[in-house]
Amino acid sequence: MSRILSAIACCACLGAVLLISGCSDAVEPVTPVYKTNLPKEEIRNSQFEKVFPLHYKTYLRNDESTIMTEYGGSVPYNKHDNVNPLPEGYKHAQPYLKNLWLGYPFSFEYRAARGHTYAVDDIMHIDRINRYDEKGGLPSTCYNCKTTMMPKFIEEHGQDFWAKDFNQFRQALDAKDHTIGCTNCHNAETMELQLYSEPLKAFLEADGRDWNTIPRNEKRSMMCGQCHVEYYFQKKEFGPAARPVFPWTEGLDPENMYTYYKGHGDSTIKGFEGQFYDWIHPVSQTPMLKAQHPEYEMWSNGAHGAAGVACADCHMSYKRLDGKKKISDHQWTSPLKDVNLNACRQCHTDKTPEYLRGRVVDTQQKVFDQLLIAQEISVRAHEAIRRAAEYAGDKPASYEDLMIEAREWCRKGQFFWDYVSAENSVGFHNPTKALDTLAKSQQYSQKSVEAAIRATGFAIAKDLDGDIKQLVPPILNHSRELMMDPEHMKSHEWFKYLKVAPKAPLIWDGQTRVAPAGAAS
Repeated sequence: MSRILSAIACCACLGAVLLISGCSDAVEPVTPVYKTNLPKEEIRNSQFEKVFPLHYKTYLRNDESTIMTEYGGSVPYNKHDNVNPLPEGYKHAQPYLKNLWLGYPFSFEYRAARGHTYAVDDIMHIDRINRYDEKGGLPSTCYNCKTTMMPKFIEEHGQDFWAKDFNQFRQALDAKDHTIGCTNCHNAETMELQLYSEPLKAFLEADGRDWNTIPRNEKRSMMCGQCHVEYYFQKKEFGPAARPVFPWTEGLDPENMYTYYKGHGDSTIKGFEGQFYDWIHPVSQTPMLKAQHPEYEMWSNGAHGAAGVACADCHMSYKRLDGKKKISDHQWTSPLKDVNLNACRQCHTDKTPEYLRGRVVDTQQKVFDQLLIAQEISVRAHEAIRRAAEYAGDKPASYEDLMIEAREWCRKGQFFWDYVSAENSVGFHNPTKALDTLAKSQQYSQKSVEAAIRATGFAIAKDLDGDIKQLVPPILNHSRELMMDPEHMKSHEWFKYLKVAPKAPLIWDGQTRVAPAGAAS
């Protein structure tokens, strides 16, 4: 009996030692290995339903497009329209978007994004792509973050794919089966996390990083970082034309990116030689930068990102369906849509949903208030430069230098505003960085106004005083079709810097051709 008791005691001690050891050493979670019996070339989302029915069920919930949070949601309202109610406008819209992007396709249409399952369908209908011409006017680069077809496109067309016209591929993909889905993140055979993003592959290679050695938790966020980032279309002098590039070599903050954009371009504009720009604003003649959606960059050095909280921890929280084991929810959406805020309370267990929601909304309100101020000062900067450029009185000897300075501050101020505006958390991913960026935006844009005023010997100062909404009303309506209407083009002072577009019939309704080839001519 004593031997048996001794053996039991020995096992108990050994178990205790192993338990203590297990608690003291952090262990990298082991990724489940699957054999899906799907070919590695499979890119159709529907084929994954039979292998992962519960995951696919949650993925289909991305079709939801009716639920709003306080500052966002999935109703695709016009993000400049704070006049009309949902679904066309919303109370927390930014009224000057069309003014600030005038002359660039974003001024035609910019809506809140619906779920990822609509990515292909929505880009096929967006007015930013020209549907009144055989050519869409934007490169095929725009497909990069919309579809599982990208590996096939690159395989077939190589690096020439990017510069091909968008409309060339309208009918090459299925709006549902090829929209953002399973193989944007997973290997079809094994479900291992994989990169499909060409620009992220290129950055990691240039940075000397091997995907296979990156910790899995970092990979989880890089899945989102394939697309939820700032990027630009590369100039042909620097590599394959129109290939998307992440401007990260200087760092992930807006100041780093602005420094990066001081090069990597082909500008011959005096004072901006060799710099990159997306378009020239027709009112101020300023070479502008259009920020995309830098969620990854904003999150990376925020409280959650710095603490190792991955995107999926909040936006793909665990669910238990049909009494089965817990799975990652593949409805990629805001945690605020859950009344119980279960994603937040995985960590904040001592806080109520009401408290947590209040903290988020309070942060977003403060950021949004400053966003509106930054937006208005940016508009005032364009108007100041416009008036200074058209000023016919006596000018100081430093007039040209002051105008270059005014345009430089205008470009920088608007980019800093746009960095926060285009980022989809209304600052919550990194409140400190968001507010700091907006404070700098306001300062830079105000410096632009001051430089333009000095360029006229302060003669236009009195003309720029007062409510900006009276000086420059927000543009509520503008589209490709309206741009063909001479009467519409007389409806705003700033429209005189654009040409009336020639009349043309609608050629593409989504992926359906509604006019015969050659109709636009």
